[in-house]
Amino acid sequence: MRAEDVACAVRRGVNFLNWCGYDNGIAGAVRDRLIDRRQVMLAVQLGACSARGMRQQIEKSLGLLGTDTLDVVTLYYVEEESEWKEIVQPGGAMEALEEARGNGRVRLIGLTSHQRKLAARWAESGKLDLLMIRYNAAHRGAEQDVFPVAERLRIPVVTYTAQRWGALKKRTPGDPKGFMPPHAREWHRFALAHPAVSVVLMAPANREQLEENLQLLDDWRAPRPEEFAALASHGRRVRRHAGVFW
Repeated sequence: MRAEDVACAVRRGVNFLNWCGYDNGIAGAVRDRLIDRRQVMLAVQLGACSARGMRQQIEKSLGLLGTDTLDVVTLYYVEEESEWKEIVQPGGAMEALEEARGNGRVRLIGLTSHQRKLAARWAESGKLDLLMIRYNAAHRGAEQDVFPVAERLRIPVVTYTAQRWGALKKRTPGDPKGFMPPHAREWHRFALAHPAVSVVLMAPANREQLEENLQLLDDWRAPRPEEFAALASHGRRVRRHAGVFW
Protein backbone atom coordinates (compact mmCIF):
# COMPACT_ATOMS: atom_id res chain seq x y z
CA MET A 1 0.00 0.00 0.00
CA ARG A 2 1.38 3.37 -1.06
CA ALA A 3 1.02 6.56 0.93
CA GLU A 4 -1.47 7.78 -1.69
CA ASP A 5 -3.61 4.68 -1.09
CA VAL A 6 -3.65 5.34 2.65
CA ALA A 7 -4.69 8.94 2.02
CA CYS A 8 -7.49 7.70 -0.24
CA ALA A 9 -8.71 5.36 2.50
CA VAL A 10 -8.85 8.22 5.00
CA ARG A 11 -10.75 10.43 2.54
CA ARG A 12 -13.27 7.61 2.12
CA GLY A 13 -13.88 7.30 5.87
CA VAL A 14 -11.20 5.07 7.39
CA ASN A 15 -10.28 6.68 10.72
CA PHE A 16 -7.96 4.15 12.40
CA LEU A 17 -4.48 3.41 11.07
CA ASN A 18 -2.60 0.46 12.53
CA TRP A 19 1.12 0.99 11.92
CA CYS A 20 3.53 -1.93 12.23
CA GLY A 21 6.72 0.02 12.85
CA TYR A 22 8.47 0.24 9.49
CA ASP A 23 8.60 2.87 6.79
CA ASN A 24 5.55 1.94 4.75
CA GLY A 25 2.57 3.67 3.18
CA ILE A 26 1.02 4.59 6.53
CA ALA A 27 4.26 6.16 7.74
CA GLY A 28 4.60 8.10 4.50
CA ALA A 29 1.02 9.36 4.57
CA VAL A 30 1.39 10.63 8.13
CA ARG A 31 4.91 12.04 7.78
CA ASP A 32 4.23 13.78 4.45
CA ARG A 33 0.95 15.27 5.72
CA LEU A 34 -1.13 13.54 3.07
CA ILE A 35 -3.82 13.08 5.69
CA ASP A 36 -5.25 15.35 8.35
CA ARG A 37 -3.70 13.92 11.50
CA ARG A 38 -6.75 15.03 13.49
CA GLN A 39 -9.02 12.75 11.45
CA VAL A 40 -7.40 9.46 12.41
CA MET A 41 -6.46 7.38 15.41
CA LEU A 42 -2.87 6.27 14.89
CA ALA A 43 -2.01 2.96 16.57
CA VAL A 44 1.46 1.42 16.90
CA GLN A 45 2.47 -2.05 18.11
CA LEU A 46 5.62 -2.00 20.25
CA GLY A 47 7.36 -5.06 21.65
CA ALA A 48 9.69 -3.79 24.38
CA CYS A 49 9.15 -5.24 27.84
CA SER A 50 11.43 -2.82 29.72
CA ALA A 51 10.83 0.86 30.41
CA ARG A 52 14.10 1.80 28.73
CA GLY A 53 13.30 -0.21 25.61
CA MET A 54 9.76 1.18 25.44
CA ARG A 55 10.99 4.78 25.70
CA GLN A 56 13.39 4.14 22.84
CA GLN A 57 10.69 2.55 20.68
CA ILE A 58 8.25 5.40 21.34
CA GLU A 59 10.82 8.01 20.35
CA LYS A 60 11.81 6.09 17.23
CA SER A 61 8.16 5.72 16.21
CA LEU A 62 7.43 9.41 16.70
CA GLY A 63 10.47 10.26 14.60
CA LEU A 64 9.63 7.93 11.72
CA LEU A 65 6.03 9.16 11.64
CA GLY A 66 6.89 12.82 12.05
CA THR A 67 4.22 13.30 14.71
CA ASP A 68 4.30 14.27 18.36
CA THR A 69 1.56 11.93 19.58
CA LEU A 70 0.72 8.25 19.25
CA ASP A 71 -3.00 7.75 19.82
CA VAL A 72 -2.59 4.09 20.76
CA VAL A 73 0.41 1.98 21.72
CA THR A 74 -0.40 -1.70 22.00
CA LEU A 75 1.94 -4.07 23.76
CA TYR A 76 2.63 -6.45 20.91
CA TYR A 77 1.50 -10.09 21.21
CA VAL A 78 1.70 -10.63 24.94
CA GLU A 79 0.99 -14.35 25.20
CA GLU A 80 2.24 -15.47 28.64
CA GLU A 81 1.56 -14.43 32.22
CA SER A 82 5.31 -14.13 32.72
CA GLU A 83 5.49 -11.52 29.94
CA TRP A 84 2.73 -9.48 31.55
CA LYS A 85 4.47 -9.59 34.93
CA GLU A 86 7.68 -8.37 33.33
CA ILE A 87 5.82 -5.51 31.64
CA VAL A 88 4.07 -4.26 34.80
CA GLN A 89 6.92 -4.69 37.28
CA PRO A 90 9.00 -1.66 38.33
CA GLY A 91 11.23 -0.77 35.39
CA GLY A 92 8.88 -2.55 32.97
CA ALA A 93 7.36 -1.19 29.78
CA MET A 94 4.16 -0.12 31.54
CA GLU A 95 6.16 2.41 33.53
CA ALA A 96 7.27 4.13 30.32
CA LEU A 97 3.82 3.93 28.76
CA GLU A 98 2.12 5.48 31.76
CA GLU A 99 4.78 8.19 31.76
CA ALA A 100 4.16 8.87 28.05
CA ARG A 101 0.39 8.90 28.58
CA GLY A 102 0.89 11.38 31.41
CA ASN A 103 2.84 13.80 29.23
CA GLY A 104 0.56 13.43 26.21
CA ARG A 105 2.91 11.54 23.89
CA VAL A 106 0.66 8.46 24.10
CA ARG A 107 -3.10 8.71 24.50
CA LEU A 108 -4.19 5.09 25.05
CA ILE A 109 -2.35 1.99 26.25
CA GLY A 110 -3.48 -1.25 24.66
CA LEU A 111 -2.48 -4.88 24.40
CA THR A 112 -2.52 -7.37 21.54
CA SER A 113 -2.84 -11.08 22.29
CA HIS A 114 -4.19 -14.39 21.04
CA GLN A 115 -4.82 -15.45 24.65
CA ARG A 116 -8.36 -14.23 25.14
CA LYS A 117 -8.92 -15.14 28.77
CA LEU A 118 -5.54 -13.80 29.83
CA ALA A 119 -6.12 -10.56 27.91
CA ALA A 120 -9.49 -10.10 29.57
CA ARG A 121 -7.94 -10.66 33.00
CA TRP A 122 -5.15 -8.19 32.26
CA ALA A 123 -7.78 -5.65 31.23
CA GLU A 124 -9.35 -6.09 34.66
CA SER A 125 -6.13 -4.73 36.17
CA GLY A 126 -7.13 -1.22 35.13
CA LYS A 127 -3.80 -0.67 33.39
CA LEU A 128 -5.16 -1.01 29.84
CA ASP A 129 -7.34 1.36 27.85
CA LEU A 130 -7.87 -0.95 24.86
CA LEU A 131 -7.62 -4.58 23.72
CA MET A 132 -6.65 -5.89 20.28
CA ILE A 133 -7.97 -9.42 19.77
CA ARG A 134 -8.47 -11.91 16.94
CA TYR A 135 -12.13 -12.26 15.95
CA ASN A 136 -13.90 -13.57 12.87
CA ALA A 137 -16.81 -15.80 11.89
CA ALA A 138 -14.65 -18.92 12.30
CA HIS A 139 -13.07 -17.81 15.55
CA ARG A 140 -15.76 -16.44 17.85
CA GLY A 141 -14.39 -17.23 21.29
CA ALA A 142 -13.98 -13.52 22.02
CA GLU A 143 -17.77 -13.29 22.22
CA GLN A 144 -17.62 -15.23 25.49
CA ASP A 145 -14.12 -14.52 26.79
CA VAL A 146 -13.42 -10.88 25.95
CA PHE A 147 -16.40 -8.85 24.78
CA PRO A 148 -18.46 -9.04 28.00
CA VAL A 149 -15.45 -7.86 30.02
CA ALA A 150 -14.67 -5.05 27.59
CA GLU A 151 -18.28 -3.87 27.57
CA ARG A 152 -18.43 -3.88 31.36
CA LEU A 153 -15.14 -1.97 31.60
CA ARG A 154 -16.22 0.31 28.74
CA ILE A 155 -12.95 -0.13 26.84
CA PRO A 156 -12.74 -0.40 23.03
CA VAL A 157 -11.84 -3.63 21.26
CA VAL A 158 -9.90 -3.70 18.00
CA THR A 159 -10.14 -6.98 16.10
CA TYR A 160 -7.92 -8.52 13.45
CA THR A 161 -7.91 -11.47 10.98
CA ALA A 162 -11.52 -10.80 9.95
CA GLN A 163 -11.07 -13.14 6.97
CA ARG A 164 -9.23 -15.87 8.91
CA TRP A 165 -6.14 -15.40 6.69
CA GLY A 166 -8.33 -15.60 3.58
CA ALA A 167 -9.98 -18.94 4.42
CA LEU A 168 -13.44 -17.41 4.85
CA LYS A 169 -13.40 -16.30 1.21
CA LYS A 170 -12.80 -19.87 0.04
CA ARG A 171 -15.11 -22.83 -0.35
CA THR A 172 -15.00 -25.84 1.95
CA PRO A 173 -15.95 -29.50 1.35
CA GLY A 174 -19.01 -28.98 3.57
CA ASP A 175 -20.55 -26.10 1.62
CA PRO A 176 -24.13 -26.45 0.37
CA LYS A 177 -24.50 -26.95 -3.34
CA GLY A 178 -24.14 -23.68 -5.20
CA PHE A 179 -22.79 -21.76 -2.21
CA MET A 180 -20.28 -19.04 -3.03
CA PRO A 181 -18.39 -17.48 -0.11
CA PRO A 182 -18.97 -13.72 0.25
CA HIS A 183 -16.37 -11.10 -0.56
CA ALA A 184 -13.90 -9.73 1.98
CA ARG A 185 -16.07 -6.73 2.84
CA GLU A 186 -18.82 -9.01 4.19
CA TRP A 187 -16.42 -10.64 6.64
CA HIS A 188 -15.38 -7.19 7.81
CA ARG A 189 -19.08 -6.35 8.12
CA PHE A 190 -19.64 -9.44 10.27
CA ALA A 191 -16.93 -8.45 12.75
CA LEU A 192 -17.67 -4.73 12.84
CA ALA A 193 -21.36 -5.31 13.50
CA HIS A 194 -20.73 -6.78 16.95
CA PRO A 195 -21.58 -4.07 19.52
CA ALA A 196 -18.38 -4.70 21.53
CA VAL A 197 -16.13 -4.10 18.49
CA SER A 198 -14.92 -0.56 17.86
CA VAL A 199 -12.45 -1.23 15.03
CA VAL A 200 -11.90 -4.02 12.52
CA LEU A 201 -8.50 -4.04 10.86
CA MET A 202 -8.12 -4.75 7.16
CA ALA A 203 -4.91 -5.48 5.28
CA PRO A 204 -5.43 -4.88 1.56
CA ALA A 205 -2.35 -5.66 -0.51
CA ASN A 206 -3.08 -3.14 -3.25
CA ARG A 207 -5.46 -0.41 -4.41
CA GLU A 208 -7.88 -2.90 -5.98
CA GLN A 209 -8.37 -4.77 -2.71
CA LEU A 210 -8.65 -1.47 -0.85
CA GLU A 211 -11.42 -0.27 -3.17
CA GLU A 212 -13.32 -3.52 -2.62
CA ASN A 213 -13.06 -3.19 1.15
CA LEU A 214 -14.10 0.47 1.09
CA GLN A 215 -17.43 -0.52 -0.43
CA LEU A 216 -18.35 -1.48 3.11
CA LEU A 217 -18.32 2.19 4.10
CA ASP A 218 -20.50 3.09 1.13
CA ASP A 219 -23.09 0.56 2.31
CA TRP A 220 -22.59 0.33 6.06
CA ARG A 221 -25.20 -1.73 7.88
CA ALA A 222 -25.19 -4.77 10.08
CA PRO A 223 -25.81 -8.10 8.30
CA ARG A 224 -29.47 -8.95 7.94
CA PRO A 225 -30.54 -12.02 9.97
CA GLU A 226 -30.36 -14.34 6.97
CA GLU A 227 -26.97 -12.91 5.96
CA PHE A 228 -25.63 -13.33 9.49
CA ALA A 229 -26.81 -16.94 9.54
CA ALA A 230 -25.06 -17.69 6.24
CA LEU A 231 -21.82 -16.03 7.37
CA ALA A 232 -21.85 -17.80 10.72
CA SER A 233 -22.55 -21.18 9.09
CA HIS A 234 -19.65 -20.78 6.70
CA GLY A 235 -17.47 -19.73 9.61
CA ARG A 236 -18.27 -23.01 11.37
CA ARG A 237 -17.42 -24.96 8.21
CA VAL A 238 -14.11 -23.14 7.84
CA ARG A 239 -13.27 -23.92 11.44
CA ARG A 240 -13.92 -27.62 10.75
CA HIS A 241 -12.04 -27.86 7.47
CA ALA A 242 -9.26 -25.25 7.48
CA GLY A 243 -6.68 -27.31 9.33
CA VAL A 244 -4.57 -26.06 12.22
CA PHE A 245 -6.43 -23.33 14.06
CA TRP A 246 -4.44 -21.58 16.72
